[in-house]
Amino acid sequence: QVQLVESGGGLVQPGGSLRLSCTASGLTFNKYTISWYRRAPGKERELVASITTAGESTIYTGSMKGRFTISRDNARNMAFLQMNSLQPEDTAMYYCNAQQFFPQGGASDYWGQGTQVTVSS
Repeated sequence: QVQLVESGGGLVQPGGSLRLSCTASGLTFNKYTISWYRRAPGKERELVASITTAGESTIYTGSMKGRFTISRDNARNMAFLQMNSLQPEDTAMYYCNAQQFFPQGGASDYWGQGTQVTVSS
């Protein structure tokens, strides 16, 4: 059974930092692209960052560029999202996603339950 478990969320003041972790089990972790998504109240889910299987490439979207850093440790089946200079607009539920694309087509796709990040003074 595949599980993705996020941790590290919480309440932080504007300008503060948090480090989210995603711990995976039940899958061959180093074959999956790992992404972090977030969903703010009343908004659509959005991609925050992605990292390829060996960590050789990363992408970031929107205002997360330059403030957030995605990384992974394949030996521990873990991925991380370091978030700096947090602002109230970063308040959201953050989700870890693992995705593998198959050469013959199709993909396997798994989600964690999410961890809440609240940025407020």
